[in-house]
Amino acid sequence: MRQAAAMPAHAFIAPADITGLLLAGGRGSRMGGVDKGLQPFNGEPLALHAIRRLAPQVGPLMVNANRNLAEYEAFGVPVWPDSLADYPGPLAGFLAGLEHCTTPWLLTVPCDTPLFPPDLAARLAEAAVTGQADIAMAVAPESVEDGTALRPQPVFCLLRASLRDSLIAYTTAGGRKVHAWISQHRTVQVPFDRPGDAPDAFFNANTLTELHALENR
Repeated sequence: MRQAAAMPAHAFIAPADITGLLLAGGRGSRMGGVDKGLQPFNGEPLALHAIRRLAPQVGPLMVNANRNLAEYEAFGVPVWPDSLADYPGPLAGFLAGLEHCTTPWLLTVPCDTPLFPPDLAARLAEAAVTGQADIAMAVAPESVEDGTALRPQPVFCLLRASLRDSLIAYTTAGGRKVHAWISQHRTVQVPFDRPGDAPDAFFNANTLTELHALENR
């Protein structure tokens, strides 16, 4: 008797079981202090492009922002500021998301990378299930002196919502480094270097010059 085909691993994490979190709570220091997510990209706010790219991949959506909350709320999704003071970095955004996440998983993406893969959630989910991991993190090619190398993309993470208490404990103790916290948990790295993967998928616009260059691509 022929055995039934195995179900893809990522099918065990349905999109409805993943909350998508857009990280837009930074200072925008390298953009001169402007609110990065609200800068125009092809005629619309940069963060809105990311929201639209994320929406088909997940269930609920939310935004982490610390300024211009009304403008972000106009996107039609809940907006949550950091619960930690003084813009302490991406982990504050992770924590804001985990504190309000009602699904088993949370997927984080930054507001300044509008071309991230349309199958980001599915591939991270598949790797998390296959690796029995608490965290699945993207790694992507980046140019180096002698060619390319895979570089971790720590703000593109799929996290178990049950990690909230761990992150609360880590940040309460003064921890602020993403890699240091992630290393405490079973994590799988997921390469986005297949043939057909867009080379600029994880290009993040840190300056206005880079943002305009990305528009021209």
